[in-house]
Amino acid sequence: MKSFKLAITALFIFLSFVLQAREYHISKKGDDYNDGTKEMPFKTISKAAKVAQPGDVIIVHKGIYRERINPFYGGMNNLNRITYQAAENEEVWIKGSEEINTWKKHKGSVWKVVIDNSFFGEFNPYQEILYGDWLTKTYGREHHLGEVYLNGKSLYEIDSLSKVFSEKPLKRAIDIEGSKYKWFCKSDHKTTTIYANFNGKNPNKELVEINVRSTVFWPKKTGINYITVRGFKMCHAATQWAPPTAEQIGLIGPNWSKGWIIEDNIISDSKCSGVVIGKERSSGQNLWKRDKKKHGTQREREVVFRALQLGWSKETVGSHIIRNNTIKDCEQGGIIGHLGGVFSEISNNHIYNINVKKQFDGWEIGGIKLHAAIDVLIKNNFIHDNHRGIWLDWQAQGARVTGNLLFNNQDQDLFVEVNHGPMIIDNNILLSERGILNASQGTAFVNNLIAGNIHMRTAMNRFTHYHFSHSTAVLGMMTVIHGDDRYYNNIFASKIDSLQKGQYYGLNAYNDFPSATYKWKSPGGLNNYNKQKFPVFIDANLYLNKALPSNIETNFVENRTLNPEISLTKEKDGYYLNITVDESFKNVKTQLVNTALLGVAFQSEAPFENPDASPVTINKDYFGKVRTIGTPFIGPFESLKIGKNKIKVWGN
Repeated sequence: MKSFKLAITALFIFLSFVLQAREYHISKKGDDYNDGTKEMPFKTISKAAKVAQPGDVIIVHKGIYRERINPFYGGMNNLNRITYQAAENEEVWIKGSEEINTWKKHKGSVWKVVIDNSFFGEFNPYQEILYGDWLTKTYGREHHLGEVYLNGKSLYEIDSLSKVFSEKPLKRAIDIEGSKYKWFCKSDHKTTTIYANFNGKNPNKELVEINVRSTVFWPKKTGINYITVRGFKMCHAATQWAPPTAEQIGLIGPNWSKGWIIEDNIISDSKCSGVVIGKERSSGQNLWKRDKKKHGTQREREVVFRALQLGWSKETVGSHIIRNNTIKDCEQGGIIGHLGGVFSEISNNHIYNINVKKQFDGWEIGGIKLHAAIDVLIKNNFIHDNHRGIWLDWQAQGARVTGNLLFNNQDQDLFVEVNHGPMIIDNNILLSERGILNASQGTAFVNNLIAGNIHMRTAMNRFTHYHFSHSTAVLGMMTVIHGDDRYYNNIFASKIDSLQKGQYYGLNAYNDFPSATYKWKSPGGLNNYNKQKFPVFIDANLYLNKALPSNIETNFVENRTLNPEISLTKEKDGYYLNITVDESFKNVKTQLVNTALLGVAFQSEAPFENPDASPVTINKDYFGKVRTIGTPFIGPFESLKIGKNKIKVWGN
């Protein structure tokens, strides 16, 4: 009877929220003094953000909204969220920019505009300088957080007026033609002057916009939980560099909150980062760069322990869902985060053109760059034409990277750095020339297609955290010596003509490691512990092109006669993988991979399992098709035919 009464009470509370929930409408024809109904809509999203309560839905109608959204309130739980969404079948833009149409001809193809600083309010991105820990290259000059956009495309900032006149392309830029469009600014206590070369176009007859806001959708306070943002086009944020040892702010993000859903949006043209699920300010703010005392790695260790003192846990932060978004044209990262993204899901996103202007560089650049990706699921994303694809750095314990398509990324498709495991990388298609940079241990690679090389890097002077299973609580710290990895049922097909130091065609990277048959015993003194190589578990892999097996692997197939002709082609309805298959694909004696086979990671002593601590079985392929129980097919596809295969791997 008592449990029945509790259930009735809970239902009553839930229904009371549902019945009280309101639907607010926003229209460019509205007025913020209206009541927010469909008949009497508000004019700004910010007005609704000040009044919406748990359960409320904010519907934004077509138009361009030039404002910074600062949600005052969050939801209570997954059932009582605050939802911001574009009206169905209506195009809604939220921009951190303002349109400028008062340009005056300066000289030649260069125009200028003089803007009173009151136009910018408290934040003038043409006075703010790109700055932060781990920002390694600015190429001898300062970079402002502002940008200039011509018909939606950003111009290139130059450090002197004389260089604006030159229409020569910039050396490092990927888009050679686009780099001919340049701008320069100078600002004092009264005005900001911008000079721009529009290459013969009249900026007063085109759409020219400049950044004026540091972010687009970002709560000023932390702890604004359970918000959904759906269906918008968002762009033009003057975001600051976001290292793991400073406050991280993106074009959109939850600001150290819990339970956000960011879905079905187009997110583009952030100066640094698009979606940020990172840390707040009080646990550390660029101390390495500011005081120049301790090294950045030591400051980062301190950040983790400060965050724990501040209550960093599954109960207070993380558990976000970022799905079905297009994220592009950002110069640091598509999705960035440290600590704040724990227990999250990142799925079905299209991420491309990250760091292609090449005007600055640093150690935090990637399509997805996460620190402390504890129990994070990265699934079914298409990540291409970036500086780097996926980079999981420090404490990616329990992370799973599955069913992703990576292509034409400059540095690597996948970089796993100073993690101790367990981590599972399965059913991915890695097609860039540089496939994997492994500077971790305790990682399981299962049923992947890896067309690039393997790069190995130790980190014997970097102590990093490992955790109690499925928790932010720190169990210990250790360096990364390498090994304790697992490779099952993968296809390696590197055809690179030359390799750099530390790079390998395949798993010959592990030739001098103990095999799975190694019986561990104490290596003796402390120095010997720090030098030991951990056993590697390698079985049932296929080696094509120049890819080589490890000499510790006994069950494998090596095919030097087949040219698999692996390529990715774009067609009207999506992207297709082309691959030629022969009988050798069927000759690999595979087995279904599960928790019992993978065992436990050495340092964390944690099993390879699901986030809910249940056993994991890699029993589905790239498309979610159930695999054959006894001998699953090699690589990410369960159904490949002998001969030429053309498989749609991304698109409608």
